[in-house]
Amino acid sequence: VQLQASGGGLVQAGGSLSISCRVSVRTFIDYTIAWFRQAPGKEREFVAAVSRSGGLKYYGDSVTGRFTIARDNAKNTVHLQMSGLRPEDTAVYYCAAQMRDARGGGNWYRQPGVYENWGQGTEVTVSS
Repeated sequence: VQLQASGGGLVQAGGSLSISCRVSVRTFIDYTIAWFRQAPGKEREFVAAVSRSGGLKYYGDSVTGRFTIARDNAKNTVHLQMSGLRPEDTAVYYCAAQMRDARGGGNWYRQPGVYENWGQGTEVTVSS
């Protein structure tokens, strides 16, 4: 499984940005996909996750209402639309994939240690 994140960049506070994750795997629909982020000196933080069908979406508390995750199973791609960006959103954003049902209980999708497959990250910088 290979994940390729793209779309990061510099944006002003209050602005919007969309990042994407292309997953190279034959059975993309078998994978729950998530976004995490990591700022310098901080732990990796859960941002959002989407279930295999795309019907269930989960968000971290700090991004709820501002970020939207969506997947296109025909294109093996997951998008993260970010709006109302704040300087504290500045981080490297990583996509991750795990062959597991997001409904499996225990909110496992929020735990970075569960994911076996990671992309290289894309940097998002929000200026004040």
